[in-house]
Amino acid sequence: MTESTIAFIGAGNMASSIIGGLINNGWPTYQLIASARTAETLSDIREKFNIATTVDNHQAVSKADIIMLCVKPQVMKTVLTDLSPSIKPNALIISVAAGITMESLQNWGGEHLSIVRSMPNTPSALQCGASGLFANKNVSTAQKALTDDIFNAIGIARWVDHESLIDAVIAVSGSGPAYYFLLMEIMEQVGIRLGLDAETSRQLTLQTALGAARMATESDVDVAELRHRITSPNGTTEQAIKTFQEQGLPELVAQAMNAAVNRSIELAETLKD
Repeated sequence: MTESTIAFIGAGNMASSIIGGLINNGWPTYQLIASARTAETLSDIREKFNIATTVDNHQAVSKADIIMLCVKPQVMKTVLTDLSPSIKPNALIISVAAGITMESLQNWGGEHLSIVRSMPNTPSALQCGASGLFANKNVSTAQKALTDDIFNAIGIARWVDHESLIDAVIAVSGSGPAYYFLLMEIMEQVGIRLGLDAETSRQLTLQTALGAARMATESDVDVAELRHRITSPNGTTEQAIKTFQEQGLPELVAQAMNAAVNRSIELAETLKD
């Protein structure tokens, strides 16, 4: 296990998810510290994980090897600009804020800093997350390995070669859980209209989603082949799939994901100053 100390600036849900994942994977609690503006915000994390906390961001980062920036995008500039003088020269900075570009992070923190942009998603709270990662040229191979350790503790992590691909990560996995929630919501409602009681429709829908996800992740074939295998000719599933396709579901999903990408780009432009 690494001897690196991690400081979490911001103690919200994502920080809590990452801290929990690290501890579950054997990261020593004495190598973790979290900071937030108020002691009340920190109380849950301190009680749940038994790690050090402070309301002084500078104290948190002064000896940290890795600094996780878990604050809201709207306050990132203020926080990072203020912290810059206290950051160790060889520290690794990891941002989990959507819409904050590498250029902005370097402008606010310093061109010399080793910085990783990350895009985790909400299932990280269950150690079942999917994260996209992009590093600037200052990040070493060892620092990339440490970043892998952190994000693999809450799910899976994948590096992208170009920063612009973080927008694609947002469209696929960052916003993706909500797409599935919407489909599950619709399926529950239709099941009720077809005559099922609400609880039965809910349980059948959720278990079906869970089972399909497990089949996809544990199978040795891709999802298209899995779909073909359970779509019998002239059967009920085939009729449902035909309806989806004839009504333009593939095109609609593409439009929705492109809208997510475009909004991510707009937010980055808004937040860069």
